[in-house]
Amino acid sequence: MDRGVAVAAALSTGELLRCPALTRREQQRLRRLQRKLARASRGSVRRGRLKRAIAQLQARGADRRKDWCEKTSTDLARRFDVIRVENLKIATMTRSARGTAEKPGRNVRQKAGLNRGILGSGWGLLVRRLDDKAPGRVEKISPAYTSQRCSACGHIAAGSRQSQALFRCVACGNTLNADLNAARNIAAGHAVTARGGDRDAGPVNREPQPQLLPAT
Repeated sequence: MDRGVAVAAALSTGELLRCPALTRREQQRLRRLQRKLARASRGSVRRGRLKRAIAQLQARGADRRKDWCEKTSTDLARRFDVIRVENLKIATMTRSARGTAEKPGRNVRQKAGLNRGILGSGWGLLVRRLDDKAPGRVEKISPAYTSQRCSACGHIAAGSRQSQALFRCVACGNTLNADLNAARNIAAGHAVTARGGDRDAGPVNREPQPQLLPAT
């Protein structure tokens, strides 16, 4: 499973799963409320009313994301014996790029938008619920070159990633959805052990399974 922003979860089977968010109208209303909040006087009744309205919209989005993660993790845990995901450090990836007064960050607005997209896609929650529902069957794969490696021939080249959605191998010409290509690379990867090394494919730390007794 490859996790992204436009496509929250791409499976090696070809399925592209999208996490529901606020509708366009709800997002527009949220932005209007946030602009009004910025102009409202601190401590005023109007400011408190705006903060409650913003919180309600944000809670609505969080509820949809949580419901999607619950349903998706249940479905994946039931359908697959082994589920492989990239070993992503989400807290580090979503760290602010604002910087300091002495060393201000670059592309702060773009980075903030990316951070919102990552957090809004439920990356962390989805994998945590998979760990809960499929204990020992979730394998963490090194994310190195999963988006640049051709899943057909194995050639690695940054130029093969034509766009956010398109992967075209510069070596063999294999063309497919970029997220699907990454998901197939993850499916063929090596699991990362608790000590950080690679291991051969196969379930790790799997709970003891009940043995079927022969029929008498």
